Amino acid sequence: MTHLTESLWPADTSRPINDVTVGELLRGAAAEAPDKLALVSVAPEREARTWTYGRLLDDAERAAAWLLDRFRPGEHVAVWAPNVPEWLVLQYGAALAGLVLVTVNPALRNAELEYALDKSHSVGVFHVDDFRGTDMATLIESVLPEVPAVREAVAFTGWLQEVRATDRRTDLPVVDPQAPTQIQFTSGTTGRPKAAVLAHRAMVTNAIDVRERCEVPRGATFATALPLFHTAGCGLAGMGSVHQRATLVLAEIFDPTTMLTAMQDHRAEIFGGVPAMLHALLAHPDVAGFDLGSLKVVMSGGDAVPPSLVEAWEKLCGATASAVYGQTELSPIICQTRPSDGRDDNLFTAGRPLPNIDVAVLEPHTGAVRPIGAEGEICVRGYSRMIGYLDMPEETARTIDAEGWLHTGDLGRMDARGYVTVTGRLKDMIIRGGENIYPREIEEVLAGHPAVTGAIVVGLRDDRWGESVAAVIRPDPERRVPTAEELHDYLRERLAPHKTPKRWYVADELPINAMGKLQKFRLRDQIAAGELREL
Repeated sequence: MTHLTESLWPADTSRPINDVTVGELLRGAAAEAPDKLALVSVAPEREARTWTYGRLLDDAERAAAWLLDRFRPGEHVAVWAPNVPEWLVLQYGAALAGLVLVTVNPALRNAELEYALDKSHSVGVFHVDDFRGTDMATLIESVLPEVPAVREAVAFTGWLQEVRATDRRTDLPVVDPQAPTQIQFTSGTTGRPKAAVLAHRAMVTNAIDVRERCEVPRGATFATALPLFHTAGCGLAGMGSVHQRATLVLAEIFDPTTMLTAMQDHRAEIFGGVPAMLHALLAHPDVAGFDLGSLKVVMSGGDAVPPSLVEAWEKLCGATASAVYGQTELSPIICQTRPSDGRDDNLFTAGRPLPNIDVAVLEPHTGAVRPIGAEGEICVRGYSRMIGYLDMPEETARTIDAEGWLHTGDLGRMDARGYVTVTGRLKDMIIRGGENIYPREIEEVLAGHPAVTGAIVVGLRDDRWGESVAAVIRPDPERRVPTAEELHDYLRERLAPHKTPKRWYVADELPINAMGKLQKFRLRDQIAAGELREL
């Protein structure tokens, strides 16, 4: 039994680091289980599309050849799409071709998309024609003149047919497992998106270890609607399923009826989703009418998982919980509970660290290891750490210190057994339904509104979403105070929908301390006390 004397978990090296690439992972699965069902793609009002491991590898190898006719190994290609199966074909094809995949949230709009393509040095972008009412094809055309490095925009419509008509190549490049495989956008205290560069072996090993900790039989079917543009979707769900020669049931978009039907029809044994998804499934008017008896584990993270939510799933179908905690820069999972852990550990902690990483709780200012049970910053060292932020050496150095510790910006504590509890965040970040939202980005856009002289964005506790976004504006005294609808519409034209505040308040003055620094906690207190006028 582990008994730590300080808040430092030394790496458990009893499991190997998997020195394989994303492409080699798929090749191994196809060689061992070519006829096993690898992927089931489901969507509302559409027949499921399926791939065996043999077919998935064939498509990926042909996609690699198709890509190499247009791009060079080492170049960056972006994918801007929901969970269509072509996304995964591109992921594995790019890995086999030695390309770096840039994952872009399909909810981003013009300026955000332009920034992502430019910042990531993308030379190509793959997209769907439309998504949630947005004409993606037209939008990408309007952005391309601003990013001349992008040589080609490729619509997924018809792309798979082109790929299947392409001959496989025998001269695919040799790819180093420690080379970059993906660039995923994250952010820190500045609020500006940063491009985190992740290695093949880091994403593969992390996905494998997370799946193993779920304690389900090899080959257990995994159902999810986690977005592929997150490491949880393409990594934990996608790569983890390939390692286990399992079937991935992937929802193109999250729709409760579609998801519950797929879980029932394909006898899912694991469901992975953020707490907001778990709430929505439970709220389905006919949830009790679905046969979820095959479900063994509900894996959730991206935000605190309320104990009541875990208990509700246990009562519904007997499924136990596995909570995950991590961040993109760590490929992504740091800690995870096992379904067999004690009830209190499963309900109130983030579990123990995964193998082959050191985890410590450090004093934020001195870097000293904190005593057992004392709060500090959660820091991580080991194979899963990002290669760095693209073109941002100073930001990388601020995040990874001279001793190799990656500073998560999260506060937590560790007990003598190594179980970690996340208690708060140093980073100025709102987590809504598993999505990281950065107040400064929203505040900067609001500052451009002609009737607003100042704005502060805060997160308010929300039982369904974890946190909801609220904005406090200081209106221009010379102008009419804008309505909540006007402010909402102003932001929706400029930012992704999930970043738009749901509640709006007015303050004549924004609270500052003696040093002139804004005190967001005071705004939260004022909102809670009903001291601010709500629009």
